[in-house]
Amino acid sequence: MAAQIQTTPTILRRRQVEVRTGLSCSSIYDKLNPKCRWYDSTFPRPINLGPRAVGWLSGEIDAWIKSRIEASRGEA
Repeated sequence: MAAQIQTTPTILRRRQVEVRTGLSCSSIYDKLNPKCRWYDSTFPRPINLGPRAVGWLSGEIDAWIKSRIEASRGEA
């Protein structure tokens, strides 16, 4: 019998997003702030996990990284 693949969303905390993207904490929040000159409307929005906790969906972060790679190499 074949093993079943689970497609449960994985939530990344900020430090994991920093490691995955290579961005600092302040750079992540700059990309989320429309008033900042480094705002990036394509950067994934965090989801609320509690009163003082947020996380990002792993698949959305991976898709954003892939889009940055394609943009930097001129791929469409």
